[in-house]
Amino acid sequence: MNPPSPKHYLPAGLPAPVAEADGLSAPFWAGLREQRLLIQRCSSCGQWQHGPEWICHRCHAFDLDWTPVEPQGVVYSWERVWHASHPSLRERVPYLVVLVELPQAGGVRLVGNLLGDPLQAVTIGASLQGVFEPHDQAQPPYTLLQWASERGH
Repeated sequence: MNPPSPKHYLPAGLPAPVAEADGLSAPFWAGLREQRLLIQRCSSCGQWQHGPEWICHRCHAFDLDWTPVEPQGVVYSWERVWHASHPSLRERVPYLVVLVELPQAGGVRLVGNLLGDPLQAVTIGASLQGVFEPHDQAQPPYTLLQWASERGH
């Protein structure tokens, strides 16, 4: 296994994440470029939701705002990946993928990578801190949100 570069956790060669052609997730990706986590919230009923939708899951209003949220959460679930999901990740297995719950955003959940030792113990409910990973040289440039244990692992 090759250690991750200090600047980028993921290797070169992965497709750049971009917003859908209809622009639905564009505010999410633009927020990450500004090192801000934006999550949709309904202005009518207050419901939080992710992934992005045009309509509120609860009240069906078309009145969704993108609300800044602290990039802090807890491990809801996780997996240690032993079989690379993309050819450029073959030399990086194992790696850890976490499903992170954001209590301050109605419990919405985001998928991301857990930084640090890929063999570290992972505990459901453990606190995580978001880490913004800019890819300024990519075309188009983008930023990812990775996750790190607040314990310092």
